[in-house]
Order: sequence, then structure tokens, then C-alpha cells
Amino acid sequence: MSGNLEGKTALITGAGSGIGKATAHKLHSLGATLILSDVNADALKQLQSELSSSPQGPDHVYRQCDVSLSTDCTRLTQTVKSSFERLNFLFNCAGINPTDIPILDTTEKYFTKLIDVNLRGTFNMSRACIPLMDEGSVMVNVSSVCGLKGFAGHSVYCATKFGIIGFTKALAAELGPKGIRVNAVAPGYTDTPTMVGNVAGGDANQRLTESVPLGRLGEPREVADVVAFLFSEGASCMSGSVIEIHGGMN
Repeated sequence: MSGNLEGKTALITGAGSGIGKATAHKLHSLGATLILSDVNADALKQLQSELSSSPQGPDHVYRQCDVSLSTDCTRLTQTVKSSFERLNFLFNCAGINPTDIPILDTTEKYFTKLIDVNLRGTFNMSRACIPLMDEGSVMVNVSSVCGLKGFAGHSVYCATKFGIIGFTKALAAELGPKGIRVNAVAPGYTDTPTMVGNVAGGDANQRLTESVPLGRLGEPREVADVVAFLFSEGASCMSGSVIEIHGGMN
């Protein structure tokens, strides 16, 4: 796939770490011009330093953005509109990973935070970007294995990730006649800084991988490879699909 996204523009939310960062590196290697956003300004600066040091590639746009705020999303798309004719790809990756909290201990503050970032954030950025997308454009949203089955202690997180799958399938039906494809990826346990096992520490990751037939955590780059494929012509008939990337979890 080397160089096959030259001349294309892609916006990535949550680009400062984890899957978003790995996807930024992947699409950069394929020649795409990127609009990279994250709520963490320092993480964006680090990403800019990394991408700028590579031998060659297009100049990218870096902007701090809180996807839970529709005004931030609109402001970001105005930047895109002033710099590029159109947006070819949108990767809605910004999100908050789950904390293991029983429902009776779940606060309204926690509920609102996850809904606002994971679900409302995906809605906000999609609504802001769709006017910049036309036939041939592609959107990819990040769901989770928690959007495919229920996990005890993750009720709110599961609700957001199930919601993203419904949102994805509805947009695929709505935007398909315009030639815009919409898909989702559903990662399992992936080795990112905020993944529940890494946050818990100790032997948490060992216990998590016992439920993974491949016996290991996924790597962010492995999800990024799937996202790049969904953006490519090789996935030209895929829309409304949910791609599971979880090492065989049931």
C-alpha cells in the first residue's frame, strides 16, 4: 500500500496517542496529508516532532481539539475548509477507555464524561466534517469489543461503543447514496497507554490475555493497518461494516 494515499487528506481525532497516533504514522507513510487533533497539546507536539523527522512526506496540520465540544469541532473543520478543497478521510478515534466500575458506584459525572467524549464526540466531528466530504470519501469510527458484547463493570463504556456501531450503520445507510462509505473498527485489548490493563498494572494484562486465543495484546499499529485498508480502494464495497480486531475473543 506504500504511497497509495498521496494527494488525499485525512482528519484524525485522538491522534496524540495509542491507535490514533499509530494511524497518523501509518497514513503519513502512505503519503496522505493529515489534519491531526487531540485534546492533549503536548502529545500533539510530540507527534509533530516524530512525523517532521521522517525523511519525506507532506506538511500536516496540528490542532488541539476537544471533540465533546461542537464549537471545537466546527472550528477545526473551518481550518480544513480554508486549507483543502475536500476531506477524503475521517478517523473518529478520540475516546476515553473504561474504568471497572459497578453500576451502583457509577456517578453521573463519569456517565456524562464518557457519553460526551466517546459518543457525542463522534457525532460532533462527523456532523462537522460531512459537508466537506463527497463521493469517494470514507469515515471510520472506533467502537470496541465492548460494542459487541457486555462486560461487567463497563456498562457506560459498553453503551457508548454499542452506540457508535448503531451510529456507524445508520450513517452508512444515509450517506451511501452520496458515495460516502462509513465503517467501524472494534479493537479488543490493545497495548495503549490508557488501556485498562496498563492502568491497573501488576498482572492485569496477563489476566486479560487469558481470554484472548492468540494469547497477547493487540498492537496499535495492527489496528492502524486495518483503518488504512478501510480507507483504500481495496475496501471499496465495504460500508456499514464492523471489523473486529481482538485476537479471537468471543
